[in-house]
Amino acid sequence: MKSYFTVIVFLYSCFWIPAQMLTAQSHDPEHHDRIIEFPDIPGLKTLKCDLHMHTVFSDGNVWPGIRVQEAIRDGLDVISITDHLEYQPHGADLPHPDRNRSYQLAVEAARNTDLIVLNGAEITRSMPPGHFNAIFLEDANALHQEDVFEVFREAKRQGAFVFWNHPHWTSQKPDGVAALTDMHVKLLEEDLFHGIEIYNGSTYSDEALDIALQHDLTLLGTSDVHGLIDWEYLPQEGGHRPVTLAFATEKSPNALKEAFVKKQTVIWFHNTLVGDEAFLTPLIEQSLVVTRQPGAMVETLLIENHSDADYILQNQSRFTFHNHAGVFVLKAHETTTVRVKTLINPDNFQLTFKVLNAFTSSDSHPVITLYL
Repeated sequence: MKSYFTVIVFLYSCFWIPAQMLTAQSHDPEHHDRIIEFPDIPGLKTLKCDLHMHTVFSDGNVWPGIRVQEAIRDGLDVISITDHLEYQPHGADLPHPDRNRSYQLAVEAARNTDLIVLNGAEITRSMPPGHFNAIFLEDANALHQEDVFEVFREAKRQGAFVFWNHPHWTSQKPDGVAALTDMHVKLLEEDLFHGIEIYNGSTYSDEALDIALQHDLTLLGTSDVHGLIDWEYLPQEGGHRPVTLAFATEKSPNALKEAFVKKQTVIWFHNTLVGDEAFLTPLIEQSLVVTRQPGAMVETLLIENHSDADYILQNQSRFTFHNHAGVFVLKAHETTTVRVKTLINPDNFQLTFKVLNAFTSSDSHPVITLYL
């Protein structure tokens, strides 16, 4: 009887209470402010993804349906619940032999919505190799085996996309420095993983970014959420979870997988964007709409920022400004007035800026151009 009561209390705490909180918030007229917004880029759709999260089916604190509700409220396009294969701390209260179960429940919860739910799992091993996520799985149960290389090979047989989780995690790397070992090199040689997290939770790794650039890996940023998103990232106070922005030909699992394989991603967290310049630059430029008000020698520009990022711009053009220094900020979803000393009132001109809170490598920033 005591065991039965424990299960009831456990499920009540991880499902009913969070569900009531989310339902109550759905009537809040300001809840739309938490939706993550970035524009499409020419020829490609921008899909907002969180591909690392946990539920009570491993070491998380919520039911899979809550993860779906949170994702919808944040305006995400794609999620993957990646419960641990080998680590099941709630097993005594919630025993389950099927490692696909959290995915199945999430798919059911997302029915009749636009949210894409991918089948995923976290390969949970000591370092090396550490923890890895496998997504686009057919059957997570087949990965639950002893030999670590066979786990990766099975993921490959299923056509999974595999990425290295938090390679800078201090529980496995006390110095916080991501580094390849001989085992990681062997995994790469066999084409057994394809991406790496540079953002995980509240942590970032320049070294992971360097590894990605050196070994042609896809960049990922994830929440790795265990509790409620509202508790860990405070969207109600203007915070947000880390997301991977994937640039796909359409909103579908196949197009998304192709985007990951082609490394068409940008990471966003802590008002920082990280990615390949080929996608990062057009993403920023598409965020901005400029209205020109010509003047005799000083022109007025109204720059509307239609993204969630505050862009920190450093002037790289030959013009100076009448109301700003060389570095200024375009606030998210606001219009900024910039007065340019053109001196000769040209028919057309262009401004170039280095975007200081965007990175194409650990020490490089993209440059955008505004054509007037």
